[in-house]
Amino acid sequence: MTVAGVRSARGVAVATVVAGAGVLVLSVAVAITLGSADISLVNVRDIVANHLGVVAIPVRAVEDAIVWEDRLPRSLVAAACGAGLAVCGVILQSLLRNPLADPFLLGVSSGASTGAVVIGILGVGGGALGLSGGAFVGAVFAFAMVLLLARLSGGSNDRVILAGVAMTQLFSALTSFVIFAFADSDETRGVMFWLLGSLEGVRWDDARLTASVAVGGLVVCWALAHVLDAFTFGDEVAASLGMPVGAIRAGLMTLTALVTAALVSVAGAIGFVGLVLPHAARFLVGPAHGRLVPVSALLGAVFMVWVDASTRVAFAPTPLPIGVATALVGVPAFVLIMFRRRGTR
Repeated sequence: MTVAGVRSARGVAVATVVAGAGVLVLSVAVAITLGSADISLVNVRDIVANHLGVVAIPVRAVEDAIVWEDRLPRSLVAAACGAGLAVCGVILQSLLRNPLADPFLLGVSSGASTGAVVIGILGVGGGALGLSGGAFVGAVFAFAMVLLLARLSGGSNDRVILAGVAMTQLFSALTSFVIFAFADSDETRGVMFWLLGSLEGVRWDDARLTASVAVGGLVVCWALAHVLDAFTFGDEVAASLGMPVGAIRAGLMTLTALVTAALVSVAGAIGFVGLVLPHAARFLVGPAHGRLVPVSALLGAVFMVWVDASTRVAFAPTPLPIGVATALVGVPAFVLIMFRRRGTR
């Protein structure tokens, strides 16, 4: 690529990031206005400004509660989950050199589901962990099993993916077994709804947790963009540049598992975001990770905000589980990526 071409690509990336940030803020604001209660953008602006201490504008208490206690933290959790999962997808697709790699491919979601049902239905350790804590422990345990199985079977990228598929099936079966054998009808309904992905009842504590995890993952991934660029060309290229390949790979994959586990523990199983959004970002700004990482995060955040708003409004009063909506979008995209990859061989 020529110097003019590089400058043009950077210009497109900067413009995309700025535009994406603006679209994200506007998307969150508009999403908050949607719902059974009629709340305008002006109301949203006044309520947020009041809570930030910028102004002191009189507002109705019920509207203040709806915006500040319900819809704003929910939209922020959706944005954080979308950004975090998209960044995790970027990392995995680079490290494994596989465009179909996705955080859920490594069994993290299934492990989180098993941990949640063990706490919620069997009551094992529920007093100390809670449902989210159980999901986190299950996700980390599942990922550790994937790494162990992959290492024992050779440690190649393909082995990691195969181990992830195996653990996904194992923990999905364990989850179904616990629900089938021990849950009553009410427990089954509640757990199944959470397993399909749900942002019902999230509050500011959840928003702070998911935002800090997503931003932390984004910062680390962005700072290591040049490393991910090297891994895209293979381990040999990364090693020839003096990079400790094994340590970097283990560190980034552990980071991916921890970020995914934390997000899943709050929002349940939300698949295909980490698979689809990095490809959309790559189409806009190219494969260089200095541009790909922030654009993927922004696209993921905007995508999830609108998916959550759509499922909440279109199927009111009982919202559609958000994981169902992402799967309906993600599966056709997954098939398209498979066919495009076949066409490039």
